[in-house]
Amino acid sequence: MENIEKKEKFYITTAIAYASRKPHFGNTYEIIMSDAVARYKRARGYDVFLCTGTDEHGQKIENCARDAGITPQEYVDRVSGEIRDVWAKMNSSHDYFIRTTDETHAKAVQKIFKRFYDQGDIYKDYYEGWYCTPDESFYTDSQVVDGKCPDCGRPVIRAKEEAYMFRMSKYVDRLIEHIETHPDFIEPELRKKEMLNNFLKVEGGLQDLCVSRTSFTWGIPVTFDPKHVTYVWLDALTNYITALGYDPDKSYEEQSEHFKKYWPADVHVIGKDILRFHTIYWPIFLMALDLPLPKKVFGHPWFNFGTDKMSKSRGNVVYADALAEHFGVDGVRYYALAEMPFASDGSITIESVVKRYNTDLVNNLGNLVKRTLDMQKKYFGKVIQSPEYTEPLDEELKAACLETTRKVCENMDSYHIANAMANIMDLLSRANKYIDETLPWVLAKDESKRGRLGTVLYYLTAAIHWTAVLLHPFIPDSALEILRMLGAKKALQAHTDHAGCHGYIPYAEFATEEKDFFVLEPGDCVEDSVVLFQRADEEKEVASFEAERQAAIEQAKAAEEAGKAPEKPEGCALIGIDDFMNVELRTAQIIAAEKMEKSKKLLKLQLDLGYEKRQVLSGIAKFYAPEQLIGRKIIVVANLKPAVLCGAESNGMILASGEEQVRVVFLADDTPLGERVR
Repeated sequence: MENIEKKEKFYITTAIAYASRKPHFGNTYEIIMSDAVARYKRARGYDVFLCTGTDEHGQKIENCARDAGITPQEYVDRVSGEIRDVWAKMNSSHDYFIRTTDETHAKAVQKIFKRFYDQGDIYKDYYEGWYCTPDESFYTDSQVVDGKCPDCGRPVIRAKEEAYMFRMSKYVDRLIEHIETHPDFIEPELRKKEMLNNFLKVEGGLQDLCVSRTSFTWGIPVTFDPKHVTYVWLDALTNYITALGYDPDKSYEEQSEHFKKYWPADVHVIGKDILRFHTIYWPIFLMALDLPLPKKVFGHPWFNFGTDKMSKSRGNVVYADALAEHFGVDGVRYYALAEMPFASDGSITIESVVKRYNTDLVNNLGNLVKRTLDMQKKYFGKVIQSPEYTEPLDEELKAACLETTRKVCENMDSYHIANAMANIMDLLSRANKYIDETLPWVLAKDESKRGRLGTVLYYLTAAIHWTAVLLHPFIPDSALEILRMLGAKKALQAHTDHAGCHGYIPYAEFATEEKDFFVLEPGDCVEDSVVLFQRADEEKEVASFEAERQAAIEQAKAAEEAGKAPEKPEGCALIGIDDFMNVELRTAQIIAAEKMEKSKKLLKLQLDLGYEKRQVLSGIAKFYAPEQLIGRKIIVVANLKPAVLCGAESNGMILASGEEQVRVVFLADDTPLGERVR
């Protein structure tokens, strides 16, 4: 395994998130993975630039904004901010967050479009074909499957409009040659075969691509034909170069030093569903711009809920930030990294999250750290002893540390992230076994073995230190806490010295050579231990998620009955007066309120409607204490079908606003009970 003496650059990007709605756990995996790779590369000595952001144009967003009753710009400002918040909560250390509504990006896209046109790569024509609005994608008759999008499975519509087309055929042979002569360009391998066999080598060849639209206006206008807006994929894909300050008026040699330093990208990390755009259209655009192609496009698999796709109507959508409230940010990061296979889809269930969290983080890591530090305190008053009384077992543990670094680096460099996590867990298991083999509590009973006991504890703390350094790119906060408890002054100082992008700890100084194993100084003291990860109760966590799932299903049903599409959570669809009159809203008073035993989000409310009393369960426990609600007057959906949540029946739904911060709609104290709200 090589160490980087002179810093080499490493440019890594995520696909920019589509600003239509809050990203779920599967979407958030991409930034977690990319951040872990970026942090790992920094630890290896690379000069890293991690770019992420939001894709903010297109017909779907125009529709969402219209339904929400706000402008498209207001809509994407809100959703982009929400996405940025989720990225921050997941501890992303990105260097740049680009928005496709940024003025510098928009101007560059307009220049790129004009350059393509002037070169003869773009011509005006009419496009007719099948269009998938959610994916902003056109498909031919042969690509559509039973009237549905071949990528997302949703219905497509027939569309015909004037459009500018890009001559794909001009570059297709060159692209095929590049793919076949650069075996690492597309990974995993099976993705490369899909692109070649399903798109590039099909009968009739690669069709020209529609790169403008006239049926909507929310996009970057074509400067020389303003009724056209740039097709969202040409707009979005170019973010990878505009984020670096690319100037379409200049050759590659004339670009800024910043651009030339980082381009070409070392890896585009994307979901497998958008591989076609990144491995066919994007390389061809770059060829037309006379720019080098990215070194690798890695199409990661999806996270499903069990074996099903995540869907609001099924109530199985999991959000990373919500999951972090139960298992901590590092718990979520670790699960995402450890659970996703290299090529096949990953799976998330609450049961599997609890099991991996308890097994790997609570038991294998957390308990090892705590009992080692507790023994150091009990037997030596926290003082680290000199490792002078060694035996073969000690050398085996040290050798395991060295071998683990080699394996982790090998797997990270080839993007086998889950394998790297397994390597580290194996090392922790070896350290736990070392305790069972050396029996420190037995050594402590024999004063003549005190030197040996000190050596055993030194090797344990050294192995934990080594592991914490390896873990820092993946669970950074927990790794730093371990190093703090170990009194690891040198590693903590190194982290401070490299404070950019949240700081990093160089592997080359702390986890690559035999001398790095002995970095802890005899005579220094460890700190008191703390519990790193609280054990999760599987029954309670499953019950809590099930309650939330049922509430989400009922909410989706209620929205559907009210005429609102359940897959559009932002804003409101238009409904008729008859639909509205079917929703019976009544005034009520909260006469009793208590927390639900099996749920962290639900409150059990007893309501007086004047003509009857009833029980309603409401997911507002995070925002209101029961005593804040008693006596307050509210509005309740009185004709909602009863639902059983966490073993209790709920007869209605109270009105509230907001998502991140929920606010109940309270009425004046003199409001009569049971009045219908119109």
